[in-house]
Amino acid sequence: MNATPSSSDFILQVEHLSMKFGGLIAIGDLSFQARRGEITALIGPNGAGKTTVFNCITGFYKPSEGMITLNRKDGSSYLLERLPNHEIPARAKVARTFQNIRLFSGMTLLENLLVAQHNKLMKASGYTFLGLFGFSSYRQASAESIELAKHWLEKANLVDRADDPAGDLPYGAQRRLEIARAMCTGPELLCLDEPAAGLNPKESAALNELLNDIKDNTGTSILLIEHDMSVVMQISDHVVVLEYGRKISDGSPQSVRTDPRVIAAYLGVDDEEVETVLTEVGDEAVIEQLDTGPDSAHGPGSSASMMAGPVSDSVEHADQGERVTVSRGASKAAQVDARARAAVASKPVKPVAAAKPASPAPAKPTGRSPTPKPRGGRK
Repeated sequence: MNATPSSSDFILQVEHLSMKFGGLIAIGDLSFQARRGEITALIGPNGAGKTTVFNCITGFYKPSEGMITLNRKDGSSYLLERLPNHEIPARAKVARTFQNIRLFSGMTLLENLLVAQHNKLMKASGYTFLGLFGFSSYRQASAESIELAKHWLEKANLVDRADDPAGDLPYGAQRRLEIARAMCTGPELLCLDEPAAGLNPKESAALNELLNDIKDNTGTSILLIEHDMSVVMQISDHVVVLEYGRKISDGSPQSVRTDPRVIAAYLGVDDEEVETVLTEVGDEAVIEQLDTGPDSAHGPGSSASMMAGPVSDSVEHADQGERVTVSRGASKAAQVDARARAAVASKPVKPVAAAKPASPAPAKPTGRSPTPKPRGGRK
């Protein structure tokens, strides 16, 4: 019998997370867990709220409701929504990358990775004066930082270009350099926002190799947002799917890819078209699931703060390039649930036979012949 996993098995626990922008609920009662030492993918259509979740985890936003717990290897735990944003990478050991590459393009590759170790170097320098006088503690810390930077340049297959400006690298190499820079901070949780965006197949393969190396050899857990399903299905251990800020599926890559709610959300088809699409792709097992009722474990609970009434609004996140637009009845996953409920409700019920009208009871025999009725005018 498998033991029930404890909280120490999960590096990240998100519980009933909600994020509101005025009248718009970008995230509604979201709960999920990320296991230590695994790659967890957060996926969903554009505008599903994935980057908003990242911004809550990494301190860019303070959530309206909910808890985000980070459990470190040493047994300490941090409620990320309560930490100042600059302490999340320093104390909780959470690092992230962004959708748009944010390298120092004029600096060399090596210098970019040394900048990531700024806090360690400043502390070793006594905040300038020990470094100015060349104290041995600073020289040792400086040498260790350079070795660590070279180590990650080698892991990213970029060590030959250590002295080149970062802006001269091809796009895919810049993506790997940004991940290497994040790893120089020594994170326990690495959050990657669409690392495979814009990569060709060869660059995607190099990215997959780097991420698997990080997972297997450093113990760093990875939480990533990704639209490239080939990357997600190849490297992820666990997948969480969002649509309009609501979790619609949560499980292994194999179970998620055959979930009819996920298919409907990604294809953007109406509920009556879902079965047609599934028939065309030939997945009979998924077609059978359409006749089942909705799975309450994947949706918000009774306490969920979801929108009610005809709401139509949007919010733009200029820095992250995300635009969330929500309107009543927009959720394709919800349409699949509604279709399943309608299918259950419309199943024919065997009619109960109507009671026949009572026929007159036969006359009881009396032993006498019945009196004939008079005919004509004679008596």
